[in-house]
Parts: sequence; structure tokens; C-alpha cells
Amino acid sequence: MPSSEADWAVALFRRSVLKQAKFRWIETLLDEPTGKTNLDIGADNGVISYLLRQRGGRWYSADLDERAVNSIRQLVGDNVYQLDGAQTPFPDQEFDQVVVVDYLEHIIDDARFAKELERIVKAGGRVIINVPHLKPASLLNRFRHAIGLTDEWHGHLRPGYTAEGLRVLLGSGFTMERAVTYSRTFSELIDTGLNGLYLRMQKKDGPISRKGTVVTQNDLRKHRKQFVLLSLLYPVLWAVSKLDALLWFRPGYKLIILARRQPGIAP
Repeated sequence: MPSSEADWAVALFRRSVLKQAKFRWIETLLDEPTGKTNLDIGADNGVISYLLRQRGGRWYSADLDERAVNSIRQLVGDNVYQLDGAQTPFPDQEFDQVVVVDYLEHIIDDARFAKELERIVKAGGRVIINVPHLKPASLLNRFRHAIGLTDEWHGHLRPGYTAEGLRVLLGSGFTMERAVTYSRTFSELIDTGLNGLYLRMQKKDGPISRKGTVVTQNDLRKHRKQFVLLSLLYPVLWAVSKLDALLWFRPGYKLIILARRQPGIAP
């Protein structure tokens, strides 16, 4: 697919300190995809799917919401599937690695989905899972809810996960090798502000997607002025996000883990 088809999404990605932080951690945990069969699930408007495919290897993509799936197809072309929760259409032991991005919290039966991952990942294969980090005592999280940025608005069926919760969810079929939280208070403040702006725009545009904040090319066209403003503000937002380093002792509000499929254990 010509790179011009993805220019808008890449430009938006380069103005998002949050998406860039997420992708940096995915890249850190990702095995070299060249020569492997890989799958990404839940990659928002498709920019992460697009960037992952630039790394090489054979990639498939999937998501829950029709808007998100259409946007991913626009960016990457083929091998894009719409899922209906926990089940996938893929054969047993099809993938060397699977990247699951902000998906678990949107589906009813996350335990069944964990078993599905066990089924479709090859023995010794990797699973990278990115989710909201569960922080029930967070004052900022309470503020987000107070201004309308609730779990329901985001399409979340649960508020988040802990590393231990994910380990238990994945069960004996996987061994967790690494768990990291990232994007601390200052990044969460940026996310709160940007989602608050998006909430105001969506009140004018109608219902949100099942995946909450999914900015498509049509959104970019309809709200060009707001996204121009975002571009102008980006250097300030970037600088504010760097203040997270001052809070190195506090957990982030995003959690990403790397787990490996155990050989010889049938799902």
C-alpha cells in the first residue's frame, strides 16, 4: 500500500506522546518479526498495525469495532479481521507472536480470550499485552470519571488490570517474563485533557465507537482546526510528559507485559 495512504495517521501519531510511549514499549518487547507470522489485535485507528508491518514479517490485524477495522484496512490493506469478543478465526498454533493493544478491557469474557491466545500462539511464542493499569486509589482517575471520562465512555467493561491479575488470567499455558507500567501522572494529565476535548467533539458527532477514542481520517477532516491546535501544542505536551521522570517511584497508568507460550501444554 502506498505510504501516502497512512500519512495522516503517522502525522497524528507523531503528535501523540501517549501513542509514542505505547509503541516504544511494544517495540522493546517485540521479537524480530522478520520470517515470522505475527498478529496485532486492538491497534486503535491502525497506525500501530501500520508501523508494526514496517518491521517486516507476515502480519495479520484484528479489532472489535467496525470503525476501527475499516480504519486499519485503510492503512494496511489486507489480512484485517473484525472480531466479536473472545473468539478469533485463526488456526491452532498459527502465530509466533501476538500483540494485544487495549483490547482485554473491552470484551466480556477475557478468560476465554486468554485461552484463545493459548490456542493460536505457537509453543515458545510471545504474547505482548497492553492494558490500563488498575489503580483504584487514584485521585486523577476519580477526576476523569467526574468529567465524563468513565469506563463506560471508553468502552471498558473493567477498569484495568494488575500484573498479577494478568498472570492469573493467562494461566499455566504462559510464563510472564516482564511487566512494566509506564506513562505516569503528567502523561495521564495530558491524556485526560485530550480525551476531554475528544468527548466534547463526540457529543456533536454522535455515539462513540465500542473502542472509545478512535480517531479516523474522517475525524481529522471534520475537526481540522482542533488537530492543527494539537500540532502547535505538541512541544509543550512533550515537555510536560518528560516530567514523569520526576515520579519514577510511582506506577504508571498503563501496563504492558510480555509472556511466553509454554511448550507441551494443550489449551
